[in-house]
Amino acid sequence: MRGWTKSLDTAGVLEPGLREDYDRQRRSVRRFRRTAYLAARLLLPRPLLPHVMAATAVMHHGDNLLDTGPLAQRAAAWSSWERQVRDALRTGTSDSPVLRTLIHTVSAHPRLHGIVDGYLATATAELHFTGFATEADYQAYVDAYSYPAFMLVAGLLAPEADDVPYRAACRTFIEGSQRLDFVNDLAEDIREGRTGIPVEAMERCGVTMDALKSGVGGPPLSRLIADQVAAAQTSLSAARPLHTLASPGGRRLAGALVEIELLTAQAVLAKGPEILRGSANPPLAKALRVLTPCPAAVPTRSSAVRSPRGGPGL
Repeated sequence: MRGWTKSLDTAGVLEPGLREDYDRQRRSVRRFRRTAYLAARLLLPRPLLPHVMAATAVMHHGDNLLDTGPLAQRAAAWSSWERQVRDALRTGTSDSPVLRTLIHTVSAHPRLHGIVDGYLATATAELHFTGFATEADYQAYVDAYSYPAFMLVAGLLAPEADDVPYRAACRTFIEGSQRLDFVNDLAEDIREGRTGIPVEAMERCGVTMDALKSGVGGPPLSRLIADQVAAAQTSLSAARPLHTLASPGGRRLAGALVEIELLTAQAVLAKGPEILRGSANPPLAKALRVLTPCPAAVPTRSSAVRSPRGGPGL
């Protein structure tokens, strides 16, 4: 805990009540995303860590509201939350610990205000998600939800100067990460009566929703998994420049996110049709090697991580 206390000090979080608010967000991220939490603790500089915890908590809170319960309940919960977020950023006050930390983080990183606005404006794409007919539908979802949600955290790792190449690399990363996540979460999504793999890709590989619901895999499912994972790996590999485009303080974490996703892709391929029984995780030893800080910067070639619906990133 001494390291966390020093992080709060160096981030300018000095008021006791606000320090407790940030600690709540830290505990929340640790509870629901232990690997992401460990990566942030190991790879981020102390002044940046509390702000990444705050932004990650906002992303997870919004994701839970959009994805939990009947549609009418989710719509009402999101509408209320959106008003609360906008009011908090407008007035600089809130009754919510999550939003009090967001207010302080936005004051320390003003560019995040516009990122939050962009996220709020399109996040209902997740509220109405029922699957995709085409690849174009999937790409539209990434633009409307996955990418804006990921930027809540990734925006804190952006360079001070021109961030256009960095944002483009983030879009490439989350496109691959979200696609991989939809394959890895196939068992869970099928139980909910939907899948994030476009229908046209399933038809091309000879896979039907009825077969997936019946737990039937075989060669068609193997082809589908190989097809979608290969597309994810292409995007993730193309996103490797993230670690050179991020701010100096964010480079280790940006590089690790890509490498862990590539390791996860390998694990999904190795599991194959058994993915219908549950998701795959990268080998612990390899993941720890990616997360272990070393003086030489970030890992280079390993082979392949998770997004907002399951995680992108953090």
